[in-house]
Amino acid sequence: MTSQVLHHSEGTRLSRWVIVGFLSGAVAVLIFHQGAAALLHALDVIARAPYSLQPTRPWGIPQLWSITFWGGLWGALLAATLARLDGARLLLAALVFGAIFPTLVAWFIVAPMKGQPMAGGFVPAAMAVGLILNGAWGLGTGIGLALFGRSGSRELSREG
Repeated sequence: MTSQVLHHSEGTRLSRWVIVGFLSGAVAVLIFHQGAAALLHALDVIARAPYSLQPTRPWGIPQLWSITFWGGLWGALLAATLARLDGARLLLAALVFGAIFPTLVAWFIVAPMKGQPMAGGFVPAAMAVGLILNGAWGLGTGIGLALFGRSGSRELSREG
């Protein structure tokens, strides 16, 4: 019976962690990713304004809500991948995860699907933008996980 309770408790903690990862990833798009985009736009590094409500193809979902949803999915994946980390290690790993993995998918899968050049045409400045924006998102997701991801698990471990 004890092992069943322990297994259920671990599963509950992982489920909570992944859900918090989804929510943190979505919120990190709105605050960190788009905040970094606003800063880069204000500095004339990028032309596209942040918080765009331009409809996406093929369903016409506003761009902001589309990337917020995808940020949530990536956040759940980040959380599942980094579930054993906490503190500074979690934040650093989340930043690196964000800078690398979503950026590679954007460069080599999404861009060609949209008829855009892979990896920003391999122009270093264009490539750096993806790394910066997604790294900012990853850091924000990691902060969300660090702040809200484990609070319920600490209470459970004290009771058991």
